[in-house]
Amino acid sequence: MSFTGPSVGAACSRTCRRAFEFGRTYVVRPKGKHQATIVWLHGLGDNGSSWSTLLETLPLPNIKWICPSAPQQPITLFGGFPSTAWFDVNDLSEHAKDDMEGLDSAAAYVASLLATEPPEIKLGVGGFSMGAATALYSATSFVQGKYENGNPYPVNLSAVVGLSGWLPCAKVLSSKIQGVDGAASRAASLPILLCHGKGDDVVPFKFGEKSSQQLIANGFGDVTFKSYNGLGHYTIPEEMDEVCAWLTTKLGLDGK
Repeated sequence: MSFTGPSVGAACSRTCRRAFEFGRTYVVRPKGKHQATIVWLHGLGDNGSSWSTLLETLPLPNIKWICPSAPQQPITLFGGFPSTAWFDVNDLSEHAKDDMEGLDSAAAYVASLLATEPPEIKLGVGGFSMGAATALYSATSFVQGKYENGNPYPVNLSAVVGLSGWLPCAKVLSSKIQGVDGAASRAASLPILLCHGKGDDVVPFKFGEKSSQQLIANGFGDVTFKSYNGLGHYTIPEEMDEVCAWLTTKLGLDGK
């Protein structure tokens, strides 16, 4: 259940992989005691600036927000026209294939932004739409202990948030984590919040709902799914209030 396209140059050797050049990163410093750092990922065609502006207004003084900008890359869905995107999008359907190279690159970039944080700081990843999909792919990579390309996942995630998104690789998730040492305990204890509007005409509500169901079916034991009547493919204050309350609880933030 995803919208992503096949990896470009799949027939190439490993030496001719796509080059991803990420854009500017925007950082929102904590206004109080620094207790957590969250990388927040924008949607298709956006950049880190718009979300950093919103996140700065939230009553979460203990969180440092890192808002990177995705690379410009050709999007199959747009006939090859370039856009800022974390990975390629081929088709808006449940049967489209995943761009594993793009997902790996984006998730590795997210992890690299978190890897330099102090050891006592709790780490998280969240996002909107395509950014939410990348956040959820990061979650499954963390649980699996590695990316699709076999490289180890280097950081310990304490919270994952996905707004108006979907779960990449949902159909093969069980085969990815089955029998992996430590995967079951990581899945059981990783808090995940998914929010989706019932009026979403870009990423259908059923994709968010099924993503939640797939995670739970695969042993993710702390998944919260919130739905919003009439909400389209955007965010509203009520939803962000939910995010704030959830993060405060799950990360044990003191609010000072």
